[in-house]
Amino acid sequence: MRRINVYGPELRFAAAHFTTFGGECGDPRSEPLHGHNYAVAVQLEGDLSGDSWVFDFVGLRRLVAALCQELDHAFLLPTENHHIAVERGEGHYHVAFADRRYVIPEADVRPLPIDNSTAERLAEWLAGRLAGQLRSCGAANLSSLTVTVEEAPGQSASFTLPLDTIP
Repeated sequence: MRRINVYGPELRFAAAHFTTFGGECGDPRSEPLHGHNYAVAVQLEGDLSGDSWVFDFVGLRRLVAALCQELDHAFLLPTENHHIAVERGEGHYHVAFADRRYVIPEADVRPLPIDNSTAERLAEWLAGRLAGQLRSCGAANLSSLTVTVEEAPGQSASFTLPLDTIP
């Protein structure tokens, strides 16, 4: 089995978010609204293709950079978070948690079908999106995909998706 990795300055995005936590043993809490300069790294594992590579580095970088661009300079809104109340208005989103209220222009919001905007969930979401794109490219030689999201130097989360189980 072989592995390739891509990472670098073009595989980054800056985004705002807040996470909720602690709902199991009392009132849920959240971080204040803040942002990160995220860095993304991707590892593909698989056999060599007919072209003697696991996957084209340049093509993989383009796919990952496009996903980073989707999230760049946006508010990451976890639409599956049951602690956050979300209403879509005319050209904006109303987001509420406890006593905090935000009105954010629609163009600045990236609604994501995740339950929290943690690095762990962002890595999982990115892996799912990238897996679909790789499948569309016909990359049948790949066995797994790992996406790592670094939210600050020295702290990152990774998600590995086995690709041989995806139809």
